[in-house]
Amino acid sequence: MNPWDLYGATALVVDGNPTSRSILVAQLRDLGAATVAQAPRIADARRQLEFRTFDIVVCEQNFPNDHGTGQELLDDLRRAGLLPFATVFIMVTAEATYARVAEAAESALDSYLLKPFTARQLAERIGYARHRKTVLRDIFSAVEAQDFERAAELCLQRFHARQDYWLYAARVGAELLLRLHRYDEAQHLYEAVVEAKALPWARLGVARAQLDAGQPQKASGTLQALLDSDSGYADAYDVMGRAQIELGNFDAALAAYRMATELTPYSISRLQRHGMLAHYCGQCELAEQMLARSVRLGLDSKMFDAQTLVLLGFMRFEASDRKGLQRCIDDAGRILERHPESQRLQRLVQVLHIAQLLLEAQVARVLQGLRAMMAQLLDEGFDFEAACNLATLLAYTAARAIQIDEVEERLTVLGRRFCTSKALTALLAQAASAHPPYAERLSALYNDVLSLIEGAMRHSLAGNPRAAVLELLAHGHATCNAKIIESAWGTLKRYQACIDDAEALAARLQPLRTRYQSWANKPVIGDKAARQAGGVSLRVMDVKSTET
Repeated sequence: MNPWDLYGATALVVDGNPTSRSILVAQLRDLGAATVAQAPRIADARRQLEFRTFDIVVCEQNFPNDHGTGQELLDDLRRAGLLPFATVFIMVTAEATYARVAEAAESALDSYLLKPFTARQLAERIGYARHRKTVLRDIFSAVEAQDFERAAELCLQRFHARQDYWLYAARVGAELLLRLHRYDEAQHLYEAVVEAKALPWARLGVARAQLDAGQPQKASGTLQALLDSDSGYADAYDVMGRAQIELGNFDAALAAYRMATELTPYSISRLQRHGMLAHYCGQCELAEQMLARSVRLGLDSKMFDAQTLVLLGFMRFEASDRKGLQRCIDDAGRILERHPESQRLQRLVQVLHIAQLLLEAQVARVLQGLRAMMAQLLDEGFDFEAACNLATLLAYTAARAIQIDEVEERLTVLGRRFCTSKALTALLAQAASAHPPYAERLSALYNDVLSLIEGAMRHSLAGNPRAAVLELLAHGHATCNAKIIESAWGTLKRYQACIDDAEALAARLQPLRTRYQSWANKPVIGDKAARQAGGVSLRVMDVKSTET
């Protein structure tokens, strides 16, 4: 296929100016595009791109009479994994000095055009982008075949040989290495790009690799240096927020998310992340402002996270706003209708219904719902988000002097599973803040977890690491705690040479690690399936159901 030949291609033109839009439509049709759709507003474009696939998108950067910019649309689409690799995204702008447009286009791995331009220039930009995708087809064929190791190796070969599009390949390769948990290799690749070009995305990649490798303090320093030289890099503030959360510096994380939101005020995902963290930090007014705005902008968007409705529902509950809570339930129900198989959405709707029953003082049905949730505490799909929501409901119930006989025992089970770091423990305790004794109990359970680990490690210090692994393995089975499971794994790896049945112990540990994803024990605000800021959208890896 000739990349400059658009015969049979489908295209979308996003432009608020009718004259400019009609010119672009005519140019694309003259170039051979079979179907050219139009979107005069950001919201219209978002809806079309969420539900249709286009070969080419040509998007205006500036929308003076609309909410947002072309860059913010692109940013949200990338973050949600809604741009397939095959789609060419071209940004159009009249601002020749607008450096961020170039960065945005590079992030989407395509191009941008400065006005005024001719049909020939448009064809050249589209053709160049399609040619690049053709040259790198072997890499993305490997990705589509789920052979991520092969795809990463192809990227590394192209980078080291400095073949065509080697920077492009380096970025994709580093993303693959991160997702394969080869953090040191990813960091070295990003650093090699920095040495060659000092590109902002590569410097951000170094920080992401450090963060994923469990070095949040180093990542914070790398990010600060990047932001000192580029204070308008929104993705860097996103990653800084993640680093500060892992360090337990929630005020600093909020400040980073505030900067990202101010830079992109119409980004649905950033509004939600900012609002969610504000809620967990007890800043209710800010949380309501951010979350309510995200509902107004993106309730029907695939980027919208239904946990937003749960947190808003809690706020309506605290204000005894029955109608407001019912609106949250209705909105969540409509999302569930679109994804009836999603266990996560089913659980979120269940949480809202229990809050409504509690507001209506239907005690028997509240107890029935809470006991059903507590019975799932050790289930594989019951995650940290579910734990926080349950802790909030239990605290609301206790604050209304409703007695649950088994609550102390179940609260202990909850804490022993999910108190895996100081940061996560603080977030979980804050979720139960409506009833301080529960918050205090959850805070104390992190020390219980540490005591279990320290007790087991005494065997190792006494020269019997196998006994330490066995005790940690037993605690891991009993608590499903990611920190305990990873402590067992780390001890086994460190002393495997002097443990005769190390291979058999590894075979017993690995299913626990897989089931509870203990190697990925990170604080995640919002839907953990969403693409992390700064990452390349590899759609075949990113697009998932709302949550299984």
